[in-house]
Amino acid sequence: MANLLVTGGAGFIGGNFVHYWNANHPDDTVIVLDALTYAGNRSTLDGAPSCELVEGDIRDTALVEKLLHERKCDTIVHFAAESHVDRSITGPDEFIDTNILGTNSLLKAARAVWLDGAGKDHRFHHISTDEVFGSLGPNDPAFSEMTPYAPNSPYSASKAASDHLVRAYHHTFGLNVTTSNCSNNYGPYQYPEKLIPLFFLNALSGRPLPIYGDGMNVRDWLHVEDHCRGIEACLKDGQPGETYNIGGGAELPNMAVIDAICREVDLAFEEVEGLDARYPDAPAAKGGKSDSLKAFVTDRAGHDRRYAIDETKARAELGYSARHGFDAGLRQTLRWYLDHEDWWRPLLAR
Repeated sequence: MANLLVTGGAGFIGGNFVHYWNANHPDDTVIVLDALTYAGNRSTLDGAPSCELVEGDIRDTALVEKLLHERKCDTIVHFAAESHVDRSITGPDEFIDTNILGTNSLLKAARAVWLDGAGKDHRFHHISTDEVFGSLGPNDPAFSEMTPYAPNSPYSASKAASDHLVRAYHHTFGLNVTTSNCSNNYGPYQYPEKLIPLFFLNALSGRPLPIYGDGMNVRDWLHVEDHCRGIEACLKDGQPGETYNIGGGAELPNMAVIDAICREVDLAFEEVEGLDARYPDAPAAKGGKSDSLKAFVTDRAGHDRRYAIDETKARAELGYSARHGFDAGLRQTLRWYLDHEDWWRPLLAR
């Protein structure tokens, strides 16, 4: 790979990938295509010197073809997606448009440019989710690449459809593709609608911590840098047409994650000078505890009970394993948000 087109590269995982790729492959060129919706942020790409941001929609097939041709891109890393389950329940149409039609547009453009008879070396890597596999019982084995798809939300259904399209373009047209299914990501630059940044910022501002149901839904937590390493391994050693599960090895109930967030917030007020003045509404600023903000709310419709990732294939074929333990990764993430208020504060004002 030398010239990458990264879709959704101004978002959370895509932005982290751009920074990771710049640091580890400084001679490569990275073109970011991003529609800059509410979850996209130009400032996420600050400090990525070999990155060019193009504002545009992945559904604009002609634009994608132009970028692939003029920038001589040989690799697409496809992050662009609507990804928040709650939003998919209240408004599924955007998820169909972006995740299904947008992916098909990219595939059409890649086919037109890369499979025009020249046989150009190329790779289309598609980032998907463990949510396409549905929900596990407490004693069920973890999701493997052979687990049947059983999506339960409009979000996961739209991602499942996009996965099938990527597979079809490989088997029907010969496009060189790989797919990775990841677990719940966390880390820097995550838009504050997802659990970890939302609860952290709520705890700082003294707002309730809304817990769905009994708080015991289980997820595997993957630090975004480990995810970027997994994608890099797929691009380097992944076999065309194959899928790989990328997990973090940290299967935890939501309540355990929330308790850890509360502990880290309280500890930060003990260790970081000046937080009392910056965040006077936080319970910890008044000698209280962040867990006093917990508030149980009605469970989300169709809320999957448990996800777990079996990453045996990625370990064996790609040499992948997570390096970030959850406790250390969470602390690093929360301290990043404390140090980058200038990044997240404008998002709350939108």
